[in-house]
Amino acid sequence: MRYPVDSAEAGRARKKGAWVRAWLVVDSAGEAEVVEAGKHAIMQRTGLPGRDLRMLDPALSYPSTVLGRERAIVVNLENIRSIITSREMIFQNSKDPLLTPFVDKIQQVFRHRQAVLSTQESGHEGNKPVWTDFYGSKEPEQEDGGDQIYTYQQKKEEWNTEETGENEHALKILPFEFVALEACLQATCSSLDDEATRLEQEAHPALDKLTSKISTLNLDRVRHIKSRLVAITGRVQKVRDELEHLLDDDEDMAEMYLTEKLEEEEALENSSTKEQDMVDEEADQASFEAKMGLDDDEQQAPSMQSSSIKSLDVEELEMILEAYFVQIEGTLNKLSALREYVDDTEDYINIMLDDKQNHLLQMGVVLTTATLVVGAFVALTGVFGMNIGIELFDPKLYGMSEWLWTVGGSTIASVFCYVIGVAWCRYQRLLE
Repeated sequence: MRYPVDSAEAGRARKKGAWVRAWLVVDSAGEAEVVEAGKHAIMQRTGLPGRDLRMLDPALSYPSTVLGRERAIVVNLENIRSIITSREMIFQNSKDPLLTPFVDKIQQVFRHRQAVLSTQESGHEGNKPVWTDFYGSKEPEQEDGGDQIYTYQQKKEEWNTEETGENEHALKILPFEFVALEACLQATCSSLDDEATRLEQEAHPALDKLTSKISTLNLDRVRHIKSRLVAITGRVQKVRDELEHLLDDDEDMAEMYLTEKLEEEEALENSSTKEQDMVDEEADQASFEAKMGLDDDEQQAPSMQSSSIKSLDVEELEMILEAYFVQIEGTLNKLSALREYVDDTEDYINIMLDDKQNHLLQMGVVLTTATLVVGAFVALTGVFGMNIGIELFDPKLYGMSEWLWTVGGSTIASVFCYVIGVAWCRYQRLLE
């Protein structure tokens, strides 16, 4: 037996089910898990407003954006749409095949980072550790004096060690949110640079073929290449503008220090708890002294020390953003050079077409002059073809020789007029 269902309740159920989606969560240890959660659950988990979550919807088109919030960083870069907290990364389009290689790569990065952290915490670093690049962006170089392998990341840490005087074997690991953000930037910039390189490799042969032979097929190929060039240039420009905006605003970069803000909040809570305990102890001591008959004027009033949050130093994040800003700037310069090459090719083709058009116009002038001269000769022939009686037609007076002289003289006169006409056009620079 089927029972009737309230339409309002069914509508709420459908609405609730519509917001429940599959979210891919990758923690700091590199473990991935698919979680079924609604929008409000994600908002409570990350502290993000609803408008920021709409940026992660693959059905909507938003420009490339990196936003720093109180407890999370919202990343919308090409196919990477993620929420980064101080402990995990959350993806909405978990079934996107374009996202799978990035997730695999980011899991390896997080596992490597976790292994380094575990090694440092256990205090088992060797005298000659072997450091590897998290992102595989540069091949390590072997030093001549030992077994240690150095990369750009370690050299940067050595510079920091020389400045701060820290232990040379205590490698400073970036916070989790910076590692995740750097992975997103690295994947996006590398993808755009690879796409620009492929387009450049396809464009140069197509443009060279077009300059050698102007045909419909070659023109269609160049048209498709130019459309792709405009599209990828716009995408690269958006990423570049977003990085420039972040580098120009220290407050936005300071918002992305999630781990440091969390540690400061915990330290502030601990200090508040200690201050409250001190106040309670002093209150108990005051009541005890009052009972002992001590004068209130001799008591010292408790002092509350105000805790000030130190200003965040954004130099670490600024170094990361500047590195990828330089990379995306190089990609944009590459596309700009390709765009100039396409424009130069178009100008060259237009010059060639104009030259051919000029030749056609000159040929038209020559043919028009020839037509005029032939028309005069035809007019003379028409006069002789009229059915009228003249002495030239009398066979008793004139013969074949006179007729030939007449035709030959007319032909020579026509050719002479044609030569005069062409010479005059050349004199007037109408013909080359």
